[in-house]
Amino acid sequence: MAGIYIHIPFCKQACHYCDFHFSTSLKKKEDMLDSIKRELYLRKDKLAGEIIETIYFGGGTPSILEVSEINDLIQTVYNLFEVIDSPEITLEANPDDLDKSTVYKLAESKVNRLSIGIQSFYEEDLKMMNRAHNSTEAIECLELATTLFDNISIDLIYGIPNMTNERWLSNVQRVLDLGIPHISCYALTVEERTALNKLIKKGVIPSPEEEVAHQHFMLLIETLKANGYIHYELSNFAKPGYFSKNNSAYWLGKKYLGIGPSAHSFDGVYRSWNIANNSLYIKDISEDKLPLEVEKLSVTDRYNEYIMTGLRTIWGVDLSRVEQEFGTVYHDYLVKLSAGFIGDDLMRNEHNILTITDKGKFLSDGIASDLFYIA
Repeated sequence: MAGIYIHIPFCKQACHYCDFHFSTSLKKKEDMLDSIKRELYLRKDKLAGEIIETIYFGGGTPSILEVSEINDLIQTVYNLFEVIDSPEITLEANPDDLDKSTVYKLAESKVNRLSIGIQSFYEEDLKMMNRAHNSTEAIECLELATTLFDNISIDLIYGIPNMTNERWLSNVQRVLDLGIPHISCYALTVEERTALNKLIKKGVIPSPEEEVAHQHFMLLIETLKANGYIHYELSNFAKPGYFSKNNSAYWLGKKYLGIGPSAHSFDGVYRSWNIANNSLYIKDISEDKLPLEVEKLSVTDRYNEYIMTGLRTIWGVDLSRVEQEFGTVYHDYLVKLSAGFIGDDLMRNEHNILTITDKGKFLSDGIASDLFYIA
Protein backbone atom coordinates (compact mmCIF):
# COMPACT_ATOMS: atom_id res chain seq x y z
CA MET A 1 0.00 0.00 0.00
CA ALA A 2 1.18 3.53 -0.77
CA GLY A 3 -0.04 7.11 -0.76
CA ILE A 4 -0.06 10.13 -3.04
CA TYR A 5 0.45 13.65 -1.71
CA ILE A 6 -0.51 16.59 -3.96
CA HIS A 7 0.84 20.02 -3.04
CA ILE A 8 -1.36 22.95 -4.03
CA PRO A 9 0.98 25.99 -3.76
CA PHE A 10 -1.57 28.81 -3.46
CA CYS A 11 -2.99 30.81 -0.54
CA LYS A 12 -5.22 33.88 -0.24
CA GLN A 13 -2.73 35.50 2.11
CA ALA A 14 0.41 34.61 4.04
CA CYS A 15 0.01 33.56 7.66
CA HIS A 16 2.70 35.22 9.77
CA TYR A 17 4.11 31.92 11.07
CA CYS A 18 4.10 29.89 7.83
CA ASP A 19 7.26 28.89 5.97
CA PHE A 20 5.69 26.36 3.60
CA HIS A 21 5.97 26.89 -0.15
CA PHE A 22 3.06 28.87 -1.64
CA SER A 23 2.13 31.91 -3.73
CA THR A 24 -0.65 34.42 -3.09
CA SER A 25 -1.03 34.96 -6.84
CA LEU A 26 -3.37 32.68 -8.75
CA LYS A 27 -2.15 33.79 -12.19
CA LYS A 28 -0.44 30.46 -12.82
CA LYS A 29 -3.20 28.29 -11.32
CA GLU A 30 -4.37 26.75 -14.60
CA ASP A 31 -0.79 26.02 -15.73
CA MET A 32 -0.01 24.59 -12.30
CA LEU A 33 -2.95 22.20 -12.37
CA ASP A 34 -1.97 21.04 -15.85
CA SER A 35 1.59 20.51 -14.63
CA ILE A 36 0.46 18.53 -11.59
CA LYS A 37 -1.56 16.23 -13.83
CA ARG A 38 1.40 15.92 -16.17
CA GLU A 39 3.74 15.05 -13.29
CA LEU A 40 1.33 12.34 -12.17
CA TYR A 41 1.56 10.88 -15.68
CA LEU A 42 5.36 11.18 -15.82
CA ARG A 43 5.70 9.38 -12.48
CA LYS A 44 2.93 6.81 -12.87
CA ASP A 45 5.44 3.94 -12.77
CA LYS A 46 7.19 5.08 -9.58
CA LEU A 47 4.73 3.13 -7.46
CA ALA A 48 4.54 0.12 -9.77
CA GLY A 49 3.00 -2.83 -7.98
CA GLU A 50 1.66 -0.64 -5.17
CA ILE A 51 -1.99 0.05 -4.50
CA ILE A 52 -2.93 3.59 -3.51
CA GLU A 53 -4.77 3.75 -0.19
CA THR A 54 -4.54 7.49 0.53
CA ILE A 55 -4.70 10.70 -1.52
CA TYR A 56 -3.86 13.86 0.38
CA PHE A 57 -4.23 17.45 -0.83
CA GLY A 58 -1.89 19.72 1.13
CA GLY A 59 -0.40 23.13 0.63
CA GLY A 60 -0.71 25.99 0.53
CA THR A 61 -4.46 25.97 0.73
CA PRO A 62 -6.02 23.24 -1.45
CA SER A 63 -9.53 24.50 -0.68
CA ILE A 64 -8.72 27.58 -2.73
CA LEU A 65 -9.42 25.39 -5.79
CA GLU A 66 -12.84 24.86 -7.31
CA VAL A 67 -14.35 21.50 -6.35
CA SER A 68 -14.41 20.61 -10.05
CA GLU A 69 -10.62 21.11 -10.16
CA ILE A 70 -10.13 18.88 -7.12
CA ASN A 71 -12.33 16.23 -8.73
CA ASP A 72 -10.26 16.43 -11.92
CA LEU A 73 -7.04 15.78 -10.01
CA ILE A 74 -8.59 12.86 -8.15
CA GLN A 75 -9.80 11.36 -11.42
CA THR A 76 -6.30 11.71 -12.86
CA VAL A 77 -4.95 9.63 -9.97
CA TYR A 78 -7.63 7.00 -10.58
CA ASN A 79 -6.79 6.91 -14.29
CA LEU A 80 -3.06 6.39 -13.73
CA PHE A 81 -2.81 4.31 -10.54
CA GLU A 82 -4.50 1.34 -8.95
CA VAL A 83 -6.59 2.66 -6.06
CA ILE A 84 -8.31 0.63 -3.32
CA ASP A 85 -12.10 0.62 -3.21
CA SER A 86 -12.40 3.06 -0.30
CA PRO A 87 -9.26 5.22 -0.12
CA GLU A 88 -8.84 7.96 2.44
CA ILE A 89 -8.96 11.20 0.45
CA THR A 90 -8.11 14.25 2.54
CA LEU A 91 -8.47 17.90 1.63
CA GLU A 92 -6.77 20.55 3.73
CA ALA A 93 -9.15 23.49 3.94
CA ASN A 94 -9.53 26.93 5.48
CA PRO A 95 -12.86 27.97 7.05
CA ASP A 96 -13.30 30.96 4.74
CA ASP A 97 -13.36 28.60 1.74
CA LEU A 98 -15.95 26.27 3.21
CA ASP A 99 -19.18 28.08 2.42
CA LYS A 100 -22.41 26.09 2.18
CA SER A 101 -22.23 25.50 -1.56
CA THR A 102 -18.62 24.29 -1.43
CA VAL A 103 -19.16 21.93 1.50
CA TYR A 104 -22.15 20.35 -0.24
CA LYS A 105 -20.16 19.90 -3.46
CA LEU A 106 -17.26 18.36 -1.53
CA ALA A 107 -19.65 15.98 0.20
CA GLU A 108 -20.75 14.76 -3.25
CA SER A 109 -17.13 14.26 -4.38
CA LYS A 110 -14.70 11.46 -3.56
CA VAL A 111 -13.16 13.61 -0.80
CA ASN A 112 -14.10 11.85 2.45
CA ARG A 113 -11.90 13.60 5.01
CA LEU A 114 -11.49 17.31 5.75
CA SER A 115 -8.50 18.74 7.59
CA ILE A 116 -9.57 22.23 8.59
CA GLY A 117 -7.07 24.90 9.68
CA ILE A 118 -8.90 26.54 12.59
CA GLN A 119 -5.78 27.38 14.71
CA SER A 120 -7.86 29.30 17.28
CA PHE A 121 -11.47 30.31 17.89
CA TYR A 122 -10.37 33.70 19.24
CA GLU A 123 -10.35 36.75 16.99
CA GLU A 124 -7.23 38.29 18.53
CA ASP A 125 -5.22 35.11 17.90
CA LEU A 126 -6.38 34.88 14.29
CA LYS A 127 -5.48 38.52 13.63
CA MET A 128 -2.05 38.11 15.24
CA MET A 129 -1.36 35.10 12.99
CA ASN A 130 -2.82 36.90 9.93
CA ARG A 131 -5.28 34.12 9.22
CA ALA A 132 -7.71 34.69 6.34
CA HIS A 133 -10.78 33.63 8.33
CA ASN A 134 -12.47 34.94 11.47
CA SER A 135 -13.84 33.15 14.52
CA THR A 136 -17.44 33.22 13.25
CA GLU A 137 -16.41 31.51 9.99
CA ALA A 138 -14.49 28.90 12.00
CA ILE A 139 -17.54 27.93 14.03
CA GLU A 140 -20.03 28.10 11.17
CA CYS A 141 -17.95 25.97 8.79
CA LEU A 142 -17.52 23.26 11.44
CA GLU A 143 -21.21 23.23 12.33
CA LEU A 144 -22.00 22.68 8.66
CA ALA A 145 -19.15 20.27 7.85
CA THR A 146 -20.01 17.95 10.75
CA THR A 147 -23.48 17.40 9.29
CA LEU A 148 -22.04 16.13 6.00
CA PHE A 149 -18.63 14.64 6.86
CA ASP A 150 -17.97 11.98 9.46
CA ASN A 151 -14.18 12.17 9.23
CA ILE A 152 -12.96 15.66 10.14
CA SER A 153 -9.67 16.84 11.60
CA ILE A 154 -8.91 20.32 12.79
CA ASP A 155 -5.63 22.10 13.50
CA LEU A 156 -5.10 24.15 16.65
CA ILE A 157 -2.02 26.12 17.69
CA TYR A 158 -0.92 26.43 21.32
CA GLY A 159 1.77 28.52 22.97
CA ILE A 160 0.45 31.69 21.29
CA PRO A 161 1.71 34.87 23.02
CA ASN A 162 -0.78 36.13 25.63
CA MET A 163 -2.86 32.94 25.41
CA THR A 164 -3.81 31.91 28.95
CA ASN A 165 -4.36 28.31 30.02
CA GLU A 166 -8.07 29.09 30.30
CA ARG A 167 -8.28 30.39 26.73
CA TRP A 168 -6.38 27.37 25.44
CA LEU A 169 -8.71 24.97 27.25
CA SER A 170 -11.67 26.92 25.85
CA ASN A 171 -10.36 26.25 22.33
CA VAL A 172 -10.06 22.55 23.10
CA GLN A 173 -13.50 22.41 24.69
CA ARG A 174 -15.05 23.99 21.60
CA VAL A 175 -13.67 21.10 19.55
CA LEU A 176 -15.06 18.57 22.01
CA ASP A 177 -18.47 20.24 21.94
CA LEU A 178 -18.54 19.94 18.14
CA GLY A 179 -17.66 16.24 18.28
CA ILE A 180 -14.61 16.50 16.02
CA PRO A 181 -12.96 13.03 15.94
CA HIS A 182 -9.38 14.08 15.07
CA ILE A 183 -7.30 16.97 16.39
CA SER A 184 -3.81 18.06 15.30
CA CYS A 185 -2.14 20.50 17.69
CA TYR A 186 1.15 22.33 17.19
CA ALA A 187 3.19 24.72 19.27
CA LEU A 188 3.63 28.13 17.66
CA THR A 189 7.18 28.07 16.33
CA VAL A 190 9.17 30.97 14.97
CA GLU A 191 10.80 30.12 11.66
CA GLU A 192 13.56 32.38 10.40
CA ARG A 193 12.05 33.37 7.05
CA THR A 194 8.62 34.39 8.31
CA ALA A 195 6.77 37.61 9.05
CA LEU A 196 6.35 36.39 12.64
CA ASN A 197 10.09 36.37 13.16
CA LYS A 198 10.38 39.93 11.83
CA LEU A 199 7.50 41.16 14.00
CA ILE A 200 9.04 39.61 17.11
CA LYS A 201 12.41 41.18 16.37
CA LYS A 202 10.70 44.57 15.99
CA GLY A 203 8.90 44.09 19.30
CA VAL A 204 5.44 44.15 17.71
CA ILE A 205 4.61 40.63 18.92
CA PRO A 206 6.08 39.03 22.06
CA SER A 207 8.14 35.89 21.61
CA PRO A 208 6.39 32.59 22.41
CA GLU A 209 7.43 31.14 25.78
CA GLU A 210 8.42 27.48 25.95
CA GLU A 211 7.04 27.07 29.46
CA VAL A 212 3.62 28.32 28.33
CA ALA A 213 3.66 25.91 25.38
CA HIS A 214 4.61 23.08 27.75
CA GLN A 215 1.70 23.88 30.06
CA HIS A 216 -0.72 24.00 27.12
CA PHE A 217 0.62 20.69 25.81
CA MET A 218 0.18 18.88 29.12
CA LEU A 219 -3.33 20.30 29.57
CA LEU A 220 -4.13 19.13 26.04
CA ILE A 221 -2.97 15.57 26.74
CA GLU A 222 -4.91 15.41 30.01
CA THR A 223 -8.14 16.85 28.58
CA LEU A 224 -8.27 14.79 25.40
CA LYS A 225 -7.31 11.56 27.17
CA ALA A 226 -10.20 12.13 29.61
CA ASN A 227 -12.54 12.51 26.63
CA GLY A 228 -11.60 9.26 24.89
CA TYR A 229 -9.00 10.48 22.41
CA ILE A 230 -5.88 8.43 21.70
CA HIS A 231 -2.61 10.36 21.58
CA TYR A 232 -1.30 8.29 18.69
CA GLU A 233 1.40 10.70 17.46
CA LEU A 234 3.11 13.60 19.18
CA SER A 235 0.89 16.25 17.56
CA ASN A 236 -2.16 14.11 16.78
CA PHE A 237 -5.13 12.87 18.79
CA ALA A 238 -8.05 10.82 17.53
CA LYS A 239 -11.07 8.86 18.60
CA PRO A 240 -10.72 5.10 17.87
CA GLY A 241 -11.08 4.46 14.13
CA TYR A 242 -10.13 8.00 13.13
CA PHE A 243 -6.34 7.88 12.92
CA SER A 244 -5.08 9.63 9.79
CA LYS A 245 -4.13 6.82 7.40
CA ASN A 246 -2.06 9.24 5.32
CA ASN A 247 0.04 10.56 8.19
CA SER A 248 0.32 7.16 9.86
CA ALA A 249 1.82 5.83 6.64
CA TYR A 250 4.58 8.47 6.82
CA TRP A 251 5.41 7.58 10.41
CA LEU A 252 5.39 3.86 9.67
CA GLY A 253 7.77 4.25 6.73
CA LYS A 254 5.39 3.37 3.89
CA LYS A 255 6.01 4.56 0.33
CA TYR A 256 4.48 7.77 -0.92
CA LEU A 257 4.67 9.92 -4.03
CA GLY A 258 4.77 13.69 -3.64
CA ILE A 259 3.40 15.70 -6.57
CA GLY A 260 3.69 19.46 -7.09
CA PRO A 261 6.34 22.07 -6.26
CA SER A 262 8.26 21.38 -3.00
CA ALA A 263 6.58 17.97 -2.54
CA HIS A 264 8.66 15.11 -1.13
CA SER A 265 8.57 11.41 -2.08
CA PHE A 266 9.90 8.25 -0.43
CA ASP A 267 10.19 4.69 -1.77
CA GLY A 268 11.89 2.99 1.16
CA VAL A 269 15.45 3.66 -0.01
CA TYR A 270 15.39 6.90 -1.98
CA ARG A 271 13.96 10.25 -0.94
CA SER A 272 13.29 12.99 -3.48
CA TRP A 273 11.91 16.50 -3.40
CA ASN A 274 10.61 18.80 -6.10
CA ILE A 275 11.87 22.31 -6.70
CA ALA A 276 10.13 24.92 -4.53
CA ASN A 277 9.52 27.39 -7.34
CA ASN A 278 6.21 27.52 -9.21
CA SER A 279 7.55 29.00 -12.46
CA LEU A 280 10.50 26.62 -12.73
CA TYR A 281 8.32 23.66 -11.80
CA ILE A 282 5.83 24.49 -14.56
CA LYS A 283 8.64 25.08 -17.08
CA ASP A 284 10.39 21.78 -16.38
CA ILE A 285 7.19 19.74 -16.42
CA SER A 286 6.19 21.34 -19.75
CA GLU A 287 9.46 19.94 -21.13
CA ASP A 288 8.76 16.52 -19.57
CA LYS A 289 11.57 17.02 -17.07
CA LEU A 290 11.15 16.04 -13.44
CA PRO A 291 12.29 19.06 -11.36
CA LEU A 292 13.53 17.06 -8.40
CA GLU A 293 16.59 16.10 -6.41
CA VAL A 294 17.16 12.54 -5.23
CA GLU A 295 19.00 11.25 -2.19
CA LYS A 296 19.79 7.60 -1.43
CA LEU A 297 19.41 7.01 2.27
CA SER A 298 22.25 5.21 4.01
CA VAL A 299 21.65 2.61 6.72
CA THR A 300 22.38 5.30 9.30
CA ASP A 301 19.94 7.71 7.62
CA ARG A 302 17.19 5.10 7.69
CA TYR A 303 17.93 4.19 11.32
CA ASN A 304 17.82 7.84 12.39
CA GLU A 305 14.55 8.42 10.53
CA TYR A 306 13.03 5.35 12.18
CA ILE A 307 14.06 6.66 15.61
CA MET A 308 12.63 10.12 14.91
CA THR A 309 9.30 8.93 13.50
CA GLY A 310 8.87 5.90 15.73
CA LEU A 311 9.34 7.74 19.00
CA ARG A 312 6.67 10.27 18.00
CA THR A 313 4.04 7.51 17.85
CA ILE A 314 2.25 5.01 20.09
CA TRP A 315 3.87 2.24 18.00
CA GLY A 316 7.31 3.27 19.22
CA VAL A 317 10.62 1.76 18.13
CA ASP A 318 10.86 -2.00 17.88
CA LEU A 319 14.28 -3.13 19.11
CA SER A 320 13.95 -6.44 17.25
CA ARG A 321 13.32 -4.56 14.02
CA VAL A 322 16.35 -2.35 14.66
CA GLU A 323 18.57 -5.42 15.01
CA GLN A 324 17.12 -7.20 11.97
CA GLU A 325 16.99 -4.17 9.65
CA PHE A 326 20.02 -2.15 10.74
CA GLY A 327 22.28 -4.60 12.59
CA THR A 328 23.60 -5.44 16.05
CA VAL A 329 25.76 -2.31 16.26
CA TYR A 330 22.70 -0.03 15.97
CA HIS A 331 20.67 -2.22 18.34
CA ASP A 332 23.29 -2.21 21.09
CA TYR A 333 23.91 1.52 20.64
CA LEU A 334 20.19 2.26 21.05
CA VAL A 335 19.81 0.01 24.10
CA LYS A 336 22.78 1.67 25.80
CA LEU A 337 21.71 5.27 25.13
CA SER A 338 18.02 4.74 25.90
CA ALA A 339 18.79 3.34 29.36
CA GLY A 340 19.35 6.83 30.79
CA PHE A 341 16.02 8.13 29.46
CA ILE A 342 14.24 5.04 30.82
CA GLY A 343 15.83 5.67 34.23
CA ASP A 344 14.54 9.27 34.17
CA ASP A 345 11.00 8.03 33.29
CA LEU A 346 11.13 9.81 29.92
CA MET A 347 10.99 6.52 28.00
CA ARG A 348 9.81 2.98 28.65
CA ASN A 349 10.73 -0.43 27.26
CA GLU A 350 7.78 -2.81 27.15
CA HIS A 351 7.98 -6.09 25.24
CA ASN A 352 11.10 -4.84 23.45
CA ILE A 353 9.31 -1.70 22.20
CA LEU A 354 10.67 1.73 23.13
CA THR A 355 8.11 4.48 23.61
CA ILE A 356 8.07 7.96 25.13
CA THR A 357 6.23 8.46 28.44
CA ASP A 358 3.78 11.31 29.00
CA LYS A 359 6.51 13.02 31.02
CA GLY A 360 8.88 12.85 28.05
CA LYS A 361 6.48 13.71 25.21
CA PHE A 362 7.19 17.44 25.14
CA LEU A 363 10.90 16.54 24.83
CA SER A 364 10.31 13.82 22.24
CA ASP A 365 12.25 15.33 19.32
CA GLY A 366 15.22 16.16 21.55
CA ILE A 367 15.27 12.63 22.97
CA ALA A 368 15.16 11.18 19.47
CA SER A 369 18.06 13.34 18.29
CA ASP A 370 20.13 12.19 21.28
CA LEU A 371 19.55 8.60 20.13
CA PHE A 372 20.66 9.24 16.55
CA TYR A 373 23.62 7.21 15.39
CA ILE A 374 26.50 9.45 14.39
CA ALA A 375 28.70 7.59 11.91
